[in-house]
Amino acid sequence: MSGVVSGFTVIFIVVGVGYLLGRTRVLGDGAHEVLSRLVFFVCTPALLFHSLVTSDLSAIFSTTLVIAGGSAAAIGVIYVLIARLWFHRDIPELAIGGLAASYVNSVNLGLPIAIFVLDDASFIAPLLLFQILIYSPIALITLDLTVTDPALGHESRSTTMRDAVVAPLTNPIVLGGVAGLVVSAWGAQPPAAVLEPMKMLGNASVPCALLAFGLSLTGVAVFKKGESPRRDIALASVLKIVAMPVVVYAIARWGYGETGHELFAQVVIAALPTAQNVLVYATRYRRAQILARDTALITTLGSIPAIAVIAALLA
Repeated sequence: MSGVVSGFTVIFIVVGVGYLLGRTRVLGDGAHEVLSRLVFFVCTPALLFHSLVTSDLSAIFSTTLVIAGGSAAAIGVIYVLIARLWFHRDIPELAIGGLAASYVNSVNLGLPIAIFVLDDASFIAPLLLFQILIYSPIALITLDLTVTDPALGHESRSTTMRDAVVAPLTNPIVLGGVAGLVVSAWGAQPPAAVLEPMKMLGNASVPCALLAFGLSLTGVAVFKKGESPRRDIALASVLKIVAMPVVVYAIARWGYGETGHELFAQVVIAALPTAQNVLVYATRYRRAQILARDTALITTLGSIPAIAVIAALLA
């Protein structure tokens, strides 16, 4: 338990530093975007490559992939059914809401927690690849087929359809992960001249991601009067922070017989908050932006006590 507390203390301090930097604008107005792009295009691909090359390949194609991916899809379907039958939402809002309830922040918070709390970055890799290679393309294609906003235009819609298929294949995080998988499967260890730069860049991923996350917390208002779909946000938040960890615990514990650290890691990953990617998609299609934004912030704040409770019960 002391290791968990120590890990979260490290995370909170760095996030707090990022928040202070955002409030004081020491790094300028574009600091969040620059740091986020650095993490996305350089540091995280390097971290994934190094982690996969130096770890057992069976850790990726394991029960973690089935449990994390299956539970995310299940929670997404539950949200869609409830929001459709009770709230009578349209398909684009259902797609964004389903993602908000189940799409895990596997980079900005997932990687730091996997490293500092779970002591193994490979726990987050299967979920990260599932979300980018499978989950995101399905959601983007659904949105492209159902959003009828004239501002998007026919040409833009067809381009987005193509991007939904092609983008995962050109995503730097996916490329880093796939390259790591290929090298690991090959069985030949790359020379130190290759691994050391990857390790050095990868080591910068976690602190930069936490600083970027802290920067993103400045100037955000939640539940803005007259605009916020509170029922949808509440449903997505409860499903993400409460239901998803419970579902994962049930599947991992009684479906696969996992116990100890493996079970703890599965449930902690499930309790991670909604990813910022959902807001990016909502903004792109001009649907349910407030739902995506407020759910991400609420689940981020809610994940802290949720993971603390999980640690107290399972760590």
